[in-house]
Amino acid sequence: MKIAIIGYATEGAASYEYFVRGGHEVTICDRATDIELPPGSAAQLGENYLAGLDRFDVVVRSAGIPPSVLLAENPDSASKITTAVNEFLRVCPTQNVIGITGTKGKGTTSTLTAKMLEAAGKTVWLGGNIGRSPLEFIDDIKPDDWVVLELSSFQLSDVQHSPHIAVCLMVVPEHLNWHADMADYVAAKSHLFSGQKRDDVAIYYAESDTSRDIAAHGDGTKVPYYAPPGAHIVDGSIVIADHRICQTNELKLLGRHNWQNACAAVTAVWQALKPSAPSEIDTAKTAIRDVLTTFSGLPHRIEFVREVHGIRYYNDSFATGLHATIAALEAIAEPKVLIVGGFERMLPLEHFAEYVAEKKSAFSNILVIGQSGPRLANVLQDAGVAHFTLDTTSKTMPEIIRAATALAHPGDAVLLSPGFASFDMFKNFEERGDLFRQEVNAL
Repeated sequence: MKIAIIGYATEGAASYEYFVRGGHEVTICDRATDIELPPGSAAQLGENYLAGLDRFDVVVRSAGIPPSVLLAENPDSASKITTAVNEFLRVCPTQNVIGITGTKGKGTTSTLTAKMLEAAGKTVWLGGNIGRSPLEFIDDIKPDDWVVLELSSFQLSDVQHSPHIAVCLMVVPEHLNWHADMADYVAAKSHLFSGQKRDDVAIYYAESDTSRDIAAHGDGTKVPYYAPPGAHIVDGSIVIADHRICQTNELKLLGRHNWQNACAAVTAVWQALKPSAPSEIDTAKTAIRDVLTTFSGLPHRIEFVREVHGIRYYNDSFATGLHATIAALEAIAEPKVLIVGGFERMLPLEHFAEYVAEKKSAFSNILVIGQSGPRLANVLQDAGVAHFTLDTTSKTMPEIIRAATALAHPGDAVLLSPGFASFDMFKNFEERGDLFRQEVNAL
């Protein structure tokens, strides 16, 4: 077949290698003209990279490119469009697939789930939005292996296959510059569940109506978490099926929001292992407990960097929405100098301002930066918040850290939890967090 790969980054490169191995005629289509192409590959680069896609049998969309962009120039190509995730779910050699989506916590929950299954003796493959295309390892998967996929709304917007176990975490407005509106965002998440059969499992966050509604789109057995029969909290302990796993104060992950992520992972693993005999239950409990009490988190998620002159510095660059910022603020006990702001996507700010006004004693100061800074400062002021500093001059990480440190006192925490995307000043959240860590370590 003639295959077009739209977008040649990490996911596109994995898709290219996969379809070439299958003996197909593959063409790389990318807006950039300076990318390094595989030797001998066919390519359609530059401004007209989407022209004439109807001549291909299959069009493989990289996750960051909305289907609407392809269809605007190729309106008759809808039936040809697929993605790496969709292709993986179509041909995966094992039925043991867990797909995890939600607004925040996907990476942490997916990693916890994979580590727990590994600790229970399973061979596990972790991929998806977490940075590795599942097409990279599809040829190595055995029928008894387990696959855990972190899946974003970009990857799910046109997916046509569902995993055996699907998990929906908390869902709040996000990526509304990519999706048409909140309904479109929710619809994308719903596709993870739409193809589930009765012997599949749909796990959802019990305290979110949106999460429950998303999980209701398929025929899978519905299992809530943060409430029975899924994992939930009882007297400070994580409990599932009347078995106590560990106390919440034993978790290495900071913050009450990570109680949710832990319960989601425990519920998914319990459904995967289905322990019944006493020895199976003991194995499952031990594996889950060992991971929960040792795993301290992924980079850029409320990551303690260093203490300097009595000031503790935390890197939470992954917080690209203000709900995540609030979760980080709740996780850190010290008085905080919060660094907040970034790329302006015109998302609602009032809930954050109300939170700050209510919790003002928890802050030493708030350093408001970035493109979104002036609007956020106005909303904070309207909410009666006075203890913030609008910084329109700091454009680099050394400048931002100097400004934040000047506002801090011994015993405070300087917290980078921007609540906005990074694109106004940095390439991505990883670069923003790496630079923060680098500069703090240089203090």
